Amino acid sequence: MAVLRSLGSLLCLWALRLPLPPAGTGAAARGLDVASYRERVRAMFYHAYEHYLESAFPYDELRPLTCDGQDTWGSFSLTLIDALDTLLILGNVSEFQRVVNVLQEGVDFDIDVNASVFETNIRVVGGLLSAHLLSKKAGVEVEVGWPCSGPLLRMAEEAARKLLPAFQTPTGMPYGTVNLLHGVNPGETPVTCTAGIGTFIVEFATLSHLTGDPVFEDVARKALKALWKNRSDIGLVGNHIDVITAKWVAQDAGIGAGVDSYFEYLVKGAILLQDKELMSMFLEYDKAIKNYTKFDDWYLWVQMYKGTVSMPVFQSLEAYWPGLQSLIGDVENAMRTFLNYYTVWKQFGGLPEFYNIPQGYTVDKREGYPLRPELIESAMYLYRATRDPMLLELGRDAVESIEKISKVDCGFATIKDLRDHRLDNRMESFFLAETVKYLYLLFDPDNFIHNDGSVFDVVITPYGECVLNAGGYVFNTEAHPIDPAALHCCRKRKEEQWEVEDLMREFYSLKKNKKFTLKRASKRGEGESAKDPEDASSEKGREKRNSKKNSHSLLSCPSQSFNSKLAVLGQVFLDNT
Repeated sequence: MAVLRSLGSLLCLWALRLPLPPAGTGAAARGLDVASYRERVRAMFYHAYEHYLESAFPYDELRPLTCDGQDTWGSFSLTLIDALDTLLILGNVSEFQRVVNVLQEGVDFDIDVNASVFETNIRVVGGLLSAHLLSKKAGVEVEVGWPCSGPLLRMAEEAARKLLPAFQTPTGMPYGTVNLLHGVNPGETPVTCTAGIGTFIVEFATLSHLTGDPVFEDVARKALKALWKNRSDIGLVGNHIDVITAKWVAQDAGIGAGVDSYFEYLVKGAILLQDKELMSMFLEYDKAIKNYTKFDDWYLWVQMYKGTVSMPVFQSLEAYWPGLQSLIGDVENAMRTFLNYYTVWKQFGGLPEFYNIPQGYTVDKREGYPLRPELIESAMYLYRATRDPMLLELGRDAVESIEKISKVDCGFATIKDLRDHRLDNRMESFFLAETVKYLYLLFDPDNFIHNDGSVFDVVITPYGECVLNAGGYVFNTEAHPIDPAALHCCRKRKEEQWEVEDLMREFYSLKKNKKFTLKRASKRGEGESAKDPEDASSEKGREKRNSKKNSHSLLSCPSQSFNSKLAVLGQVFLDNT
């Protein structure tokens, strides 16, 4: 009972129900038209999405300069999966429903493809789980037993099972790549980045709670604990580790590429699962990070055993950190670091992959900006916590920069070099999954994602009544929102279901003049797009799929492959160029 009451308390805190100024007050004072920028973000989404359907589907990604497609992470029609919950956040329930049918008919995981374990989890498993949990809200006719069953849940489970062979190592830390048909290849490298080991607990625990199979959460926890066990004496972890021997291959410690989402998932896993151990682990890391890597509100790279600076560089992937700090209540430090990062954005109109802090300029071969979401993500979290209009100004600057520099006839192109605005022929799926989503949520304070719990749905499951869609969504590292309440819907202990419901009712009965509103899940969101893009399941799309060649991705970590190395000021990083 105490655990359940803790659940109710943390859900209330997580939904950020603290009294805040009216959403438009600060923005209006600075003359920023929030509604106008929200609609511009919507237009950005459809410009990219419709060109993906027209020119790239069923391939994973759009190549916007040549108006065609390519497979990158495993041949899953990845952009369609990644964009699915964004459609609902924008209010387009009809297209959400159509895409759900397309995915059920067209996506096959029983293929001879080498896939990144990390990327398949965060993009495919995470995207399918989020869409599954949002299906009823989107008006999809769900089957009896939902959310404990359903076609998207079965697809997510199938994809996750394809990844399980990677975890069969002496340490419990997974390989970075797995063949979806044959398992781990005999010659697969045992070297995996830290993030590629510690970024599973959100998706895999959700799967275990919904399906009743503990194997997913078990392997994710074992991997997390293996990293914790192998931290250095000063409390830091390195960048890459051998999953067979547990020997650190790259011993540089920081909060950026190759490490980032490990820390993120300790916090989000703790929130999602009400897990004090995971939060305690993060807080210990946080102390070490502040002691050894933080300088003037920047975070540098240091040697994991000695704490000596190895690389005074800011990476664009580190820009998630202020948002993560806001989730543990460290808003003051978060804002100071955010301001540092924002100065870099203002300097270039985007965040270069690497920025040399002492020199105040980009690092050679790392001048690009692939339209990453991390700084916008932090702005969204911090704006929810503070309502500081400066955070909306970052959103404004992002819209202006991306439209001016990156927009082309067939979508939005990766910026190859922020110094001269040269473009690259790629639009990563995270642009629609994360960048556009966080921008839209920054400018849409009334979105259902920001629900304060005053509106929720009650559904009947085989295990009793269940409260859903009350807010407090936990975003995975690909910005796919997971409803934490859903994890308590599919247990056989009915008394726990009733207790959770009682907690919700007790809390809101204290609110003066508040009544429960059971919102119909099939209600269309405000501002639904009237335009239905070309049917992605058309004959044209099927012909493209049939003509595809199998893609053998060698990438095992976010934005990093281990087939060639680039040493910059003592730091081991991996060169994709």
